[in-house]
Parts: sequence; C-alpha cells; structure tokens
Amino acid sequence: MRHFLLRRLRRNILGITLLVLVWLLCSGAALASPLAERVSAFPHWSSKPPVGPSAGDLVYPEWMDGPWRMTSTLEEMAAPLAPALVTPGFEGNRQFLDVPIGADIRFQKARVAQGMFLNRPLKKAEGVVSDRAFNGLSLARAYLGDDWVKAVKVDPENPNRQITFLKDNQQLVSTVTGRAVEQPDNNTFITTEVFQQFFSGNRPTVYLNEVENTTAYHFEQDHVVADQITAVYLSPQDPDYFKAVDQPVALYRYGLELYPTLDQT
Repeated sequence: MRHFLLRRLRRNILGITLLVLVWLLCSGAALASPLAERVSAFPHWSSKPPVGPSAGDLVYPEWMDGPWRMTSTLEEMAAPLAPALVTPGFEGNRQFLDVPIGADIRFQKARVAQGMFLNRPLKKAEGVVSDRAFNGLSLARAYLGDDWVKAVKVDPENPNRQITFLKDNQQLVSTVTGRAVEQPDNNTFITTEVFQQFFSGNRPTVYLNEVENTTAYHFEQDHVVADQITAVYLSPQDPDYFKAVDQPVALYRYGLELYPTLDQT
C-alpha cells in the first residue's frame, strides 16, 4: 500500500509544482530578452530563461490586490526529448488535460524587501504581494486533496523558500533561485522564475527537480486572465543530466482565469 501511495504522490508532485509556486514570483528588474517572446515561442524552448538571482519579493500591479477565485486548465503538454527522456510524472498528468481546477487565492498590500545585499534587505516599500502560505495550501489541496496536504509554511527568514507538509511525514521544499519580470503596458505583467524542488519521505531517498514557471497576466476590466507555462529540467544530480543539459524534458501550458471574490478569512 505504501508503494502505491508513494507512486501516486510522485505522479502528483508535478501537479503541485505547476501551480503552488505561481505565488512565489519575483521582484527583479526586466531583462533585455523579452519574456513575451518566450511565451509566444512555446513549445519551441531549447534553453532556460535569462534570469537574475532571486532577491526580495515580487510586487504585483495594483490590479492584482484582493481575493480571487482562480480556475486553471491544462491546455497543452509536451515531452520534447521523448522517447529518450520522459519525466516520471508526465503520463500521469494527462488526467488534468482540459480539466478546470479551482482554488481561492489572495494578494495583499504589505511592506516588502526590494532587494538584498549580504543577505540583508536593502530597503522596504509597500506593494501588492502574494499571500504565499494561504495560496500554497489552497492550490496544493486543489490538486492533491485535503487528506494529502497538511500545511504550507513560508520561511520567515527567506520568502523564496516554501515547505509543503504532506501526509506520512513527507515534505516538498521549493526554493526560488532565479527570476525576471516585464511589464509591457499597464494591463500586462509577465514573470518567470526558476526554482529547485526537493521531495523527501519516510525513506532516505530525496527527489530533486528544477522547474521554471513563466506566466503572462492580463487585466481585463473586472478579471484577470493568464498564460502559464511550466518547464521541467533535469538537475545536475540526475544521471541523465548530460543528455538534456538546459533543454526542458517536459512542458505544460495552462490557461488561468481569476475573478474577484468577497474577502476571505
């Protein structure tokens, strides 16, 4: 029974990845390579995005402030290096194709660090940020169910590190390592991040992934829509790493819709 549960969890780990870390996005300056071009080039990605070191917190546009009901639908998925390389959870994620997944999320104003130097914040300013613990728990339970997900905590010393506590003393630890953002106009906000993901259970085995989330948000009068692409890369610890290097081994494209709701407790 434990082997069945572990296999099920591994198939769904990517489900957590696909959405939980949408809310751990960046605060860096826009880079020369437009992220909009990267989104439009999907699925023809052959390398990782150009990102800077993760520092501080993402400040979203004012129009993201408040509570939302988000629906996410997996619209496309691809394994660019198949059949030579396919991630363990890829085929299992076909169950999510064209299936809307709903979750309550929220953004709020707070004073946040706007950059770091020697592991200390350079300054703080008020901005709209994600309620990461709330959103992470809501999204993880939407994909795995209430029984699987016990809690989500954000490291108080490092907003880029999030831990999802699962049943049977299992944990998913996600740490953002690189980010970039663009805001082409007042109604568009594009962000990308690269993060390391560790999964540990009762056994000494630890699974490691490197994942990219690139999301383009668009404000449309009374709601927000977004294109979100998740790319999975092999980590240097993977025995097949040099077969892929910086090429993605799995790609997922989602359509997101966010509609405002009443205040949530």
